[in-house]
Amino acid sequence: MIYKFFPFLLWFKGYKIGEFKLDLVAGITVAMVLIPQSMAYAQLAGLPAYYGLYAAFLPPMIAALFGSSRQLGTGPVAVVSLMSAASLEPLATAGSPEFIAYSIVLAMVVGIFQLSLGVLRLGMVVNFLSHPVINGFTNAAAIIIASSQFSKFFGVYVDKAPHHYETMMRVAQAAMDFTHIPTLIYACSAVAIMVALKKINPRIPNVLVAVLITTVISYFTGFNNDAVVDVSALKDPAIAEQIHEFNAATAMIEEHGGNRADLGNALDELKKTESGGHGGSSVELIKMASEIDILTAHMDHAKEEAHLLRKDLRHLKFKSVKEGDNYTFYPKGNIPPGVQAEGGTWRLKVKNSELDSSKLLMMGGGAIVGMIPEGLPTLSMPDLTVKSFLKLLPTAIIISLLGFMEAIAIAKAMAAKTGQKIDANQELIGQGLGNILGSIGSSYAVSGSFSRSAVNLAAGAVSGISSVVTSVVVVVTLLFFTPLLYHLPQATLAAVIMMAVIGLVNLKGFVHAWHAQKYDGIISVLSFLVTLYFAPHLDKGIMVGFVLSMSVFLYKSMRPVVAELSMHEDKVLKSAEHYRLKGCRHISVVRFDGALFFANASYLDEQVAKFRTEHPDLRYILLDARGINDMDASGEEALAMLVERLRAAKLGFAMCGVKGQVMAVMERTHLLDKIGMENLYSDIQSAVDDIVTKVHTNTDLPEKGCKNCPLTEYIPAV
Repeated sequence: MIYKFFPFLLWFKGYKIGEFKLDLVAGITVAMVLIPQSMAYAQLAGLPAYYGLYAAFLPPMIAALFGSSRQLGTGPVAVVSLMSAASLEPLATAGSPEFIAYSIVLAMVVGIFQLSLGVLRLGMVVNFLSHPVINGFTNAAAIIIASSQFSKFFGVYVDKAPHHYETMMRVAQAAMDFTHIPTLIYACSAVAIMVALKKINPRIPNVLVAVLITTVISYFTGFNNDAVVDVSALKDPAIAEQIHEFNAATAMIEEHGGNRADLGNALDELKKTESGGHGGSSVELIKMASEIDILTAHMDHAKEEAHLLRKDLRHLKFKSVKEGDNYTFYPKGNIPPGVQAEGGTWRLKVKNSELDSSKLLMMGGGAIVGMIPEGLPTLSMPDLTVKSFLKLLPTAIIISLLGFMEAIAIAKAMAAKTGQKIDANQELIGQGLGNILGSIGSSYAVSGSFSRSAVNLAAGAVSGISSVVTSVVVVVTLLFFTPLLYHLPQATLAAVIMMAVIGLVNLKGFVHAWHAQKYDGIISVLSFLVTLYFAPHLDKGIMVGFVLSMSVFLYKSMRPVVAELSMHEDKVLKSAEHYRLKGCRHISVVRFDGALFFANASYLDEQVAKFRTEHPDLRYILLDARGINDMDASGEEALAMLVERLRAAKLGFAMCGVKGQVMAVMERTHLLDKIGMENLYSDIQSAVDDIVTKVHTNTDLPEKGCKNCPLTEYIPAV
C-alpha cells in the first residue's frame, strides 16, 4: 500500500550510484531542451514566455514522483498549449492578467479531472477517443501550430480572426506589406542550426545551441531597437487623432464589457430567485437578456472599429532622426527636404489595450523575450470558484483526455523498450497532481512530452530522479540565469515550436486508417478538415470525430455479423456468403457475433427470417453462440420469442458453445427449460454431427441433396 501511495519509493530498490549519474546527466540534458521549449510553448498558450518556466518548475517532478513511468518527461507541450489558448481567448485578452489567471485555474481544473479519473480507476475513458480521430486532430493541430508562428517569422503583428485561416490571410497581407528581414533571418537561421545539428548528432541539444547562438548574436548586434517617445515625436498630426480614436474605441469595449458582466451576474441572481431556482420568464428577465444582447452588439461594433484602427496604426512606417538621446519620426515617404533620416524602418507597437500618448513604443528592430522576473513564482491557490469550475470543465475534459492520451502513449512506447510496467490509472494520478500542484506554482496546463521523453530515454535515464533533476535545473535558472534570456529573439522561439511540431505530422496515419477500415479513414480525414476549418476552436474537430466514431460503433453494435455457416475446404465451418460456399437446404447454422442486447435483439430475428426465406425446405436452425459474450433482458426476450416461433413452425432449434454468463441468464429466466438441455451442445462439431444425423435420416426428406451435406463436406457455390 505504501508503494501504491508513494510509487517513487520503488525507484530506490537496488538503486546504485552509477544509475544516479545516468539520471543526473539525463535530467540536465532534458532541462536544456525544456527551458527554451517551455518559453516557446507559453507564448503559444497566449502567456508571457516566463510562464513556461513556471510550468517547467513543479509539474515534471510531481508527475514523475506519483506516476508509473520512470522516463516520461512532463511539462508544456504544443497541443495542450494551443488548446489552452483557444479555449480562453473568448474569456479574456491573451497575455492580460485575467487571461493568465484563467490559464492557471484551467490547469487546476484539468488536474482535478485527471486525478478524479485516476482515483476512481477510470483510465479506460481515453478509449472513447479513437486513434483515427486523434490522428486527424493531431495532424491538423500541427499545421495550425506551425502556421501560427508565421507572424513571428516575418516580424508582423495582426489581430486574430474568428477562424485561423482568416488570421493566416491577415498575416500574409501584413508580410507582403512589410517583412522585418533580420527577424526572418534569425528564424530561418535557428531552423537551419537545429536541423543541421540533428543530422550531425541527435544527442547534441540542438534547441539549446540555437537559442544560445541567436541570443548572443542578438545581444551584440542590437537586434532589438525600441524607443519610447511622446506622440509629439511623430511628425504627422493625423496620427495623434488616430490614436485618440483607437483609445476611445478600446475604452468603449471595456465599458460595454464591464456593463455586460454586471448585467450577466444580475441575471444569474434573478434566475436563482425566480421559479424556485429553475429560471423564470418574467418581464424583468426578458428585459435584462435584451439589454445584454444590445451590449454585445455594441461591443462587437466597437471591436471591429478598434480592429480597423489598430490595423491602420500597425500599417504606418516611419523613418527616424536622432538628436542625442531624442528621436523624431517622420512617415516613410513624407520626409521634409533637407532632413537626413536613418536607414531603418520603424513601426508603432499597438496592442489590444489603450495607448499612452506620452509613452508610445516605437520598434526599430526585432522582438525579444525581454525582462523575465527573477526568482521562483509565488505559491498560492488559484481563484477557483464553482462558477469558474463549471465554465472551464468542458474544455478541461478535452484537454485532460488529449493530454493523457499523449502521455500514456509515450509511456507505453518507452515501457516496451525498458520492460517496466505502466499503470494508466497511476499515470492519471501523477499527471493530475502535476497540474494541480503546478497551478499553485503559477503553471498552466501541462502533459507528457514525446520529444523530451525521447531525449530522457536516449540520455540513459533509469528512474524518475532524472525528472527531479530537470525541475532543480529549472529552479536554478529562475533564480540566477533569467537575465541571460533577455535578448532571446522571439523568432527563435517560433522556430523552436515549428521544429517541435513537425514530428506530429503523420500522413501515413490516414492511409493506415483507410486500409484498416474505410470508415476509419473517412473519420480521420473529417476530423482533420473540421479541426482545420474551425480553428482556433479545436474542440469542434474532436467532438465531430467522437460523434462519428460513436455513431459507427453504435451502428455496428446494432448490426453485428450474423453469418450462415458451411464447411470450408480447410475442414472448418465458415461464413457461406463470405467464402462463396453452398448452404444446406435443410439445416441453417447461424453464428451471431456480439453481445445480444436491446439495440440488436430484433436484428437476430430479422436475419433468421431472411435465412428461412432463402431456404424454403429448412427443417432445423443451430445457433452458434460462441460469439455471444453477454445477453440482457431484451436479448433474452428476443431469443425466447424466436424459439417459440420456430417451434410453432415445426422447425428444430438448438444452440452450441453457450458461454457461462449467457447460460446464467438463461437459467435465471427459465429460457433454458424452454429450449431443453438436450438441444444444447458444448461445441459446434458435435452439434452439427448430431443434427445432420437427425435431419438427413428423416424418411420424409427427398434423397437429393442429403448424400453430400455442405455442413460436412466442402461444396463451393455454383
